[in-house]
Amino acid sequence: MADRKKYLKKTVKPVEIKAGANVEDLVRRMGDTAFQGRNLSTAVDIWEEMLKTRTTIFFGLAGAMVPAGMREVLVFLLKNRYIDCLVSTGANLFHDIHETLGRYHWQGSHQMSDTDLKDVGIDRIYDVFAVEEEFNIADRYIYEFAERLEARPYTTREFLSLMGKDLSKKGKAEGIVTAAYKAGVPIYCPAVADSSIGISLALKNGPDHLIFDLIGDVKETAELAARAKATGVIYVGGGTPKNFIQQTEVTATLQCKDVEGHKYAIQVTADAPHWGGLSGCTFEEAQSWGKIAKKSSHTTVNSDATIALPMIVTALATRMKKYKRALPNMDLKSSNKVSKRIWE
Repeated sequence: MADRKKYLKKTVKPVEIKAGANVEDLVRRMGDTAFQGRNLSTAVDIWEEMLKTRTTIFFGLAGAMVPAGMREVLVFLLKNRYIDCLVSTGANLFHDIHETLGRYHWQGSHQMSDTDLKDVGIDRIYDVFAVEEEFNIADRYIYEFAERLEARPYTTREFLSLMGKDLSKKGKAEGIVTAAYKAGVPIYCPAVADSSIGISLALKNGPDHLIFDLIGDVKETAELAARAKATGVIYVGGGTPKNFIQQTEVTATLQCKDVEGHKYAIQVTADAPHWGGLSGCTFEEAQSWGKIAKKSSHTTVNSDATIALPMIVTALATRMKKYKRALPNMDLKSSNKVSKRIWE
């Protein structure tokens, strides 16, 4: 019976409803409960610790987050440097460009006739509508922007930074790409061809289309991870952004750099691990690859990100309101030197 004491250390406290309570207060009290409410509260605690320990924070963005209304959440994170490196799907960045150019996504319904929507030129993303003709405006912008660039290979970071500079002058609203440019936060898009950005760039006739140096992206992100005092990861969904960030530790290890895996990790996902896909993959599984440190602080919030992310960021913003963060060095000008490979 005495052995029970090592397991029974803290009671579950019922959530008391307090009229007028702010989000941070509610989320903090949810930390005394269980299930995903407790995990959500833990996510805020871990993120706060990252911000206060000079940790380089990688953020992976998958899913249709911009059409679902999450653009301003990401803009806030970038402006306030709550993240240091963004890895995104091309789709989210395309939708961001669409909104930055002054266009919209519209509330709709998943119960509409999709053949009727096709007839009137409306694209559907679950219960979100978008006007195909307005998407074409973003397509044209991307194509014409790329046409003005010097004919040479670009990392996706270079390409998106240059676009952020250009959009900052032409855009109608602040977006992810423009906010990242202004804040000096690199954006990587490893699956850029698998999006409307890739489609837009493919509209050029002939063989002299824009070429992306995706291996340069791999080398740069591994360098950022290797020279950081500590690294943390935050994933919304999974897919390519999650794996691209995870593999920075593997790449750096093969380059004979001294890394131990990401020290902090948060993910918000609606996927389960038993299907074997990366989006639901646990951080414990990632430890077997050396992607997450053996001694790490991590949590998974099994939730729709459109519910969890605004709550997490709002609670975090309240806690960090009077705290000035010491920023990590993100200068990539001298990051091209790669250590001797392990097999040489």
